[in-house]
Amino acid sequence: FFPGNKELEALKYAKVAAATCMSRQKVESCIQGTISLLSYCLGKGENIALALRDIGVLLIEGRRVQMKFYYNFLETLSGKENLGKAVFKVPQLLDMVVSPVVPVASLSSSGRVIIFPK
Repeated sequence: FFPGNKELEALKYAKVAAATCMSRQKVESCIQGTISLLSYCLGKGENIALALRDIGVLLIEGRRVQMKFYYNFLETLSGKENLGKAVFKVPQLLDMVVSPVVPVASLSSSGRVIIFPK
């Protein structure tokens, strides 16, 4: 259990496998390998960028964790008009938006990151 009595639910590898047309073993191996490498890099204090296809990039630099979203993803979630209104009211939202063509290393303050997945 986590704070607030939230229960941890196990990842359903079979569902992921079905959605990606891969074998369950391949899915489990890829996920476990990624988690293992991510854990190792965090333990060594490496800066990390986890690229989430069609969503954005999760940046981890020291104790700072920041999510940068692709504009198209946010637009799909909220609708073009609503996103435009939100950005007009809260211009700082633009700091959370990134283009999918921007080099991921340029998002890091150090310019050096380990990018997941390869």
